[in-house]
Amino acid sequence: MSDRFSVSLGQRLRAARRQRGWSLGEVESQTEGEFKASVVGAYERGERAISVQRFARLSDVYGIHPNELLPVEPAENLVVDLNAIESGDGDDLVERYLAAIQLLRSEPGKREVRQSDRAIIASLLRVAEHRTEDESTRPNL
Repeated sequence: MSDRFSVSLGQRLRAARRQRGWSLGEVESQTEGEFKASVVGAYERGERAISVQRFARLSDVYGIHPNELLPVEPAENLVVDLNAIESGDGDDLVERYLAAIQLLRSEPGKREVRQSDRAIIASLLRVAEHRTEDESTRPNL
């Protein structure tokens, strides 16, 4: 039985492998059998738990920092108003983030905000809110 974390982690592992353009068999070949194709496939499907040591090693094989592969808690209630951001009513940090992901995905005209993007935007907005609160309590110089 798979838990939600394992499934989410597996999806991220699959995306990292595919980003390298590797099949499951190529992972096995590249690691000289250290990671069997069937085991990596089970990790990716969330059917098998991966130890911290194996996770760190596999992220190293993929050339991605382990933190980047960990699942992000979804920001399910966050609504992103792209029109407000485009009109200048949004946070500058969020506007720059959206522009960057559109550029990286080579989709400049596409108005899509993925679930993972929403989680990062939520995090950025929380940081911006805390900065504003801190700034408002400081004495004017």
